[in-house]
Amino acid sequence: MLYIKILVIYPEVKQTKIAIYQNAEVVFLKTLKHKAEQLAQFADVIDQLPMRVALIMNELNTSDFDLSTIRVIIARGGLIKPVLSGVYEVNERMKEDLRKGIMGQHAINLGGLIADEIAHKLPDAKAYLGDPVVVDELSDMARVSGHPLIVRKSIFHALNHKYCARAFAKSTSKSYQDLNLVVAHVGGGGISVGAHQKGHVVDVNQAFQGDGPFTFTRSGSLPVGDLVNLCFSGQYTHPQILNMITEEGGLSAYLGTSSLRAIETNLAAGDEKTIFYVKTMAYQVAKEIGAMTTVLEGKVDAILLTGNFFSNRIFAHEVFRRIEHLGKINVYPVVNDLDSLAANGMKVLKDATQILEYQ
Repeated sequence: MLYIKILVIYPEVKQTKIAIYQNAEVVFLKTLKHKAEQLAQFADVIDQLPMRVALIMNELNTSDFDLSTIRVIIARGGLIKPVLSGVYEVNERMKEDLRKGIMGQHAINLGGLIADEIAHKLPDAKAYLGDPVVVDELSDMARVSGHPLIVRKSIFHALNHKYCARAFAKSTSKSYQDLNLVVAHVGGGGISVGAHQKGHVVDVNQAFQGDGPFTFTRSGSLPVGDLVNLCFSGQYTHPQILNMITEEGGLSAYLGTSSLRAIETNLAAGDEKTIFYVKTMAYQVAKEIGAMTTVLEGKVDAILLTGNFFSNRIFAHEVFRRIEHLGKINVYPVVNDLDSLAANGMKVLKDATQILEYQ
């Protein structure tokens, strides 16, 4: 077992993270940056596949690792059909849906495709997805939107949520399936806040296309009437509106930047505009956490806060002071995507999880 390795792949809009794990220890880590002019040559995000695969293979081939020892290639992804929580082997049906973007098109859809391409280049490797962003455990009530033509969907940071929830359960010598938790993940793109009831995420904001708190780049929930008027104003195309909601909303729209480093620099300098909007984002996160406690009828064992931005004193304090009366709070101020994927990969190697089939 010691020599067998796991390759983790995490595609983002402007970069691809790769890591090699031996057991639970990361032995290789690389972030491949993709410049705007490099990406601009591709009409669709899926067209980036050969470029990203070539960059990854170049890094692997120039490393000191024997690539034949890689057995599991596990990626973050993807906007496929709603699925149960777990590990899925990449198959032809999944690849077809990733290419089509049946639930939306995003760089995250490249994860399973990259893993599959690389698995075919290695002698004994197989490609998997672990807890994709479309894990769907919503209650029937949570699906109701307010109009029968629109059904609420489950698109959130399932990987991060499940990993932290299970880690917390283990730290308290309890089973995840025995706990009621509210988990809030603040990512560099979206923010998702979920109600975990006895091992199932029974309600969560749709963090991809405008639901819940605004984020670094996403608008979050907008007044519906005003949004409709904007759509039919004749000033914007359909793609421009979607981009406004997913890539150019939130702090990016209010502050002119979504750079964590720039925002933290302005916070440290006491910039009043930055402080106001960061505190307002925290206000909306806290409000969503409060809403999820009502989903659990106030029976909450703990509130788990995850993501790098919780290491920022101003943001974290604003969230804490608004939710501290709701119950026990645990903070995980890191992004744990790679470790989460590796943990799922280890389950595969140890035959400790059922490999699910995507249909």
